[in-house]
Amino acid sequence: MSPRAPTSQRGSVLIIVIWVCLGLVALALYFADSMSSELRAADNRAAQLEAQQAVAAGTRYAAFVLGQFATGGAVPRNDDYQSAAVPVGEAQFWFVGRDPHTPPTDEPFFGLVDEASKLNLNTASRAMLEALPGMTPELAESILAWRRRAGSEDSGADSNVYARLDPPRLNKGGNFESVDELRLVYGMTLDVLFGEDANRNGALDASEDDGEQTSPRDDGNGQLLAGIAEHVTIHSRQPARGPSGSRRIDIRTPQSRQQLNRLLQQRLGNDRAAAVQRAIGTREFQSVAEFMWDSGLTAEEFAQIHGELTHRDGNISGLVNVNTATETVLACIPGLSAEAATIVAYRQTRRDELTSFAWLKESGITRQAIARAGPFITGQSYQFTADVAAVGRLGRGYARARTVFDTSTGTPRAVYHQDLTAAGWALGTGARQATRPQRDF
Repeated sequence: MSPRAPTSQRGSVLIIVIWVCLGLVALALYFADSMSSELRAADNRAAQLEAQQAVAAGTRYAAFVLGQFATGGAVPRNDDYQSAAVPVGEAQFWFVGRDPHTPPTDEPFFGLVDEASKLNLNTASRAMLEALPGMTPELAESILAWRRRAGSEDSGADSNVYARLDPPRLNKGGNFESVDELRLVYGMTLDVLFGEDANRNGALDASEDDGEQTSPRDDGNGQLLAGIAEHVTIHSRQPARGPSGSRRIDIRTPQSRQQLNRLLQQRLGNDRAAAVQRAIGTREFQSVAEFMWDSGLTAEEFAQIHGELTHRDGNISGLVNVNTATETVLACIPGLSAEAATIVAYRQTRRDELTSFAWLKESGITRQAIARAGPFITGQSYQFTADVAAVGRLGRGYARARTVFDTSTGTPRAVYHQDLTAAGWALGTGARQATRPQRDF
């Protein structure tokens, strides 16, 4: 018989076995946790890819919507298309937009953005720029100097802001190519450019109304103080040809009366054409708005012909669409500054009738105001922004991109694209709660 191992030796073996088992269990738990982390990371990467693809899908959908409803200078209505929580597989996308009729709230407005609802940096006058909130005469001069070309009428050593700097600098001497180019303008700061709207969604988010607790710095007064970027563009342009494909009729001179009379006869009949010709006589007009005021045409009649009229030869950049411009932008237009609030209030009651700007005649403004504002306003738009934000499955993943489309040739084409994902969450608390994951890994 073999001798039995001492009890102490058997106890040592048991302890060693237990430690080995514990080590194996620890290794198993470690690798299980690593695999769980890898699974979560892979799921998040997949959700991010879904969000990015949803943004691409939203951009293509915007092009389709504009091709269907933004024809001949028309502005698509919000009920013409889906603008919020549009499903793309397990992902969703939103069009981050602006409501031109009401002030910003704590939740974003969803829809396409009309670029003609803003001031054009390349055509706005000094007075129009100075009327923007937060603008100073010095900053307005810096903007004008930036785009001022050598040898132009307003060039000169005494007005060259950049040549007087120490050390002297050269201004661009050409048109702005994006709104973000304002960051290169002397005197421009991020506070002036973006205001409290750090994520550029047109809504007052919680971080934008808490004073200095979190970035960005704000006054905590419950109102969104937007920056200059909210009200300006470089894309607004009206083509030389109207919806019919023919060149627009220049309304400024009596020499165009024969063409105008043919248009009136085609659209309204001989009797109405003769009545309009008697009403306008041989007077000269400086804008289509003046003609509208004096012609005696009803809003329905004017809507049938206004797309074929112009007050300048060729393409016109910078006309502001009074049907979609905010009160802030309308206040920058000569003749409308004192009437901006009245115009917006009246326009809000006629949302379904904004097919031209003939309603201005009934809004309470004067003929003198129309004469001053006429050269700067329109009732048509040909450039639109699709600011698409998307989330992936279970609310994970986030992407955002802004694309500007030009519809002046009939087919929407992208003329500008900017990735805004780094600007942060732009969909408000409502969308965050609606997309919050219902389960966790």
